[in-house]
Amino acid sequence: MGPEWIAIIALVALFVAGTVLPINMGALAYVAAWFVGVFALNLDEKEVLGGISADLVLTLIGVTYLFSIAKNNGTVDLIVAKAVQAVGGRVALIPWVMFAVTALLTAMGAASPAACAIIGPVALGFARRYRINPLMMGMFVVHGAQGGGFSPISIYGTITNSVMTDVGYEGTEIAVFIASLAINTAMAVILFLALGGRQLVRERVDPAEAAGHIADDLHTGGKSVTVSGQGAGVSTTTQALGVRRDHVLTLVAFAAVATTALAFDQNIGFVSITAAVVLAMLSPQQHKDAVKQIAWPTVLLVAGVSTYATILNEAGSPEYIGTWAAGLGIAAVGALVLCYVGGIVSAFASSTALLPVIIPIAVPLIAAGGVSPWAMAAALAVSSTIVDVSPFSTNGALMLANRPDTISEQAYYKQILGYAVIVTLAGPLLVWAILVLPGW
Repeated sequence: MGPEWIAIIALVALFVAGTVLPINMGALAYVAAWFVGVFALNLDEKEVLGGISADLVLTLIGVTYLFSIAKNNGTVDLIVAKAVQAVGGRVALIPWVMFAVTALLTAMGAASPAACAIIGPVALGFARRYRINPLMMGMFVVHGAQGGGFSPISIYGTITNSVMTDVGYEGTEIAVFIASLAINTAMAVILFLALGGRQLVRERVDPAEAAGHIADDLHTGGKSVTVSGQGAGVSTTTQALGVRRDHVLTLVAFAAVATTALAFDQNIGFVSITAAVVLAMLSPQQHKDAVKQIAWPTVLLVAGVSTYATILNEAGSPEYIGTWAAGLGIAAVGALVLCYVGGIVSAFASSTALLPVIIPIAVPLIAAGGVSPWAMAAALAVSSTIVDVSPFSTNGALMLANRPDTISEQAYYKQILGYAVIVTLAGPLLVWAILVLPGW
């Protein structure tokens, strides 16, 4: 058995183990990297560890540190409450607010499950109160998280862009982001039309009451505990969400990070962690524990998997699979196969772990000239994340855990599972048809 097959079998084993067992897949990947690298490829430990991307790890730490500060000082709460107030009590627009706010949070650097955990209880609380289809509302949150998840300063975007740079293709950042946002928005439109969104157009609620429910849900995990305040039916929690100095500074910090990193081509990791440190210095007591909220499990996951991805490259596995896919005769057909591989695997395993592995496999297809770099990167990225609506993924499971009491857990599980099956079967094909088949 050649080294490329040993590395592939070990990869499959770690994905299966990470899906079945409650063990961080990054830790499993480090074990696999050590065994395959040292005992199958005769590498020394320094060569095995040489695959980790310090730039990627710093970026993950920086953006999640900055987001944890935004969550601690109430900036996230403020964004959600103000967004709902902005729609003037129109019930039909509330699902779109949840989509937009979740997209904004992941675009700002929140991990996709973190954004879903914050907005999910709020969204499904509204589904219960205003008789909005809970499947539509829950999936709006997940699609919103995935839609914003590939911004250049997001976790998914950082991983994808870093891997594309490593394999020799740069300048795909904005195209991948727009593709993900557009396709997830299209999925939301389909859900809205199919699950009763048009019937909500004529319904109205009091904006102050809605904002009060938002604030309460943010602080009580989706269980409404309305506390009457002094003014016009607004809860005391909502009154606490007035714009403060630290909110303004945090929003300015996010704008500065995006501008400095994109317009002036500075390292996003350094810029993000600098902004986070400045905000922490301005309010040291408030943010003294923010560093504990950095997405350390995600950092371990990405560090471990990126290390194993280097072992895969050393073994020649991506080139082996990519050459096979390219050898199917038509590059577009090989791309479709890879889109389905990404979608099916990610429906049961970690999308974050899959991205550093599957993108290098597509290099031979890109090199053959049949698929453009940005289209291939976008197709694989979206195919591997659009399926996170699955109840077996963290995002889908969070929606199930926060189901409204108007529907039984079994019934809601079947609804989410049915939708996930449709997306897993049709999603990669749709993405491929839009991004790859036209030959952009």
